Amino acid sequence: MHRRPSFLVGAGLAAAALALAGCAGGGSGSGTDSAGGNAGDDFGLVTPGTLTVCSDIPYPPFEFEDADSPSGYSGFDIDLLTAIAEELGLDVAVQAVGFDGLQSGTTLAAGQCDIAASAMTITEERQANIDFSDPYYDSLQSLLVPADSGIASIDDLGGKTVGVQQGTTGEAYTEENAPEDAEIVAFPSDGELWPALQAGNIDAILQDLPVNLEHERADSAYTIVEEYETDEQYGFAFAKGEKTALLEAVNEALAQLREDGTYQEIYDEYFAN
Repeated sequence: MHRRPSFLVGAGLAAAALALAGCAGGGSGSGTDSAGGNAGDDFGLVTPGTLTVCSDIPYPPFEFEDADSPSGYSGFDIDLLTAIAEELGLDVAVQAVGFDGLQSGTTLAAGQCDIAASAMTITEERQANIDFSDPYYDSLQSLLVPADSGIASIDDLGGKTVGVQQGTTGEAYTEENAPEDAEIVAFPSDGELWPALQAGNIDAILQDLPVNLEHERADSAYTIVEEYETDEQYGFAFAKGEKTALLEAVNEALAQLREDGTYQEIYDEYFAN
């Protein structure tokens, strides 16, 4: 199908934003264990005692800036990973980076961060370059359009311009299922996608359902007309073959959070309504 080169307004990596959040270990937030050593020494962390997280921000409700949060960021991914870090006795630092570098594995391979938390779907293609944690979220794709657009389904996108996020499963789904004469425009992130729809530069957005739901709730002039069962699950990502001990520890902590109810509390905060 026809597609325009990737839309590059606002492209490039967002400036790194590093901030430490208090966590477990006697409640001190020091990132040290009871013997005085750095927690997580066996994990090969970028910064001893701190879990350095890379994420594509904004992507609400999974990650967004929050001046009231110790790390400067909140969202389902960030809050869940902060709880995991607390289980491991680690502080948290968050870096805002581009999604394409995360999903390709290049940012992780460069050693910029220990883990990626960015609403990333586990796929076979990505697993060739990335190690994933156990799944922590099940997702769908969806189509968001202006309420008065007359677009009722993906089949109505013929001759229309649909925005997607570059490098995502939403982009792949659109390429495989949209009409041949739909014009697909790839944006770096939802931070550019949503304003483009509001400005009338594109006719629709096809991306993860929870993100489109946030936009629908924020502005009644836009509505989700279709949801797509794609059997997608999100996972936290690690550099291929380099963070085995950390990956295992994250999986164990995630299982513990599910068992003690912490996971459900965080989930309900963002998705209960």
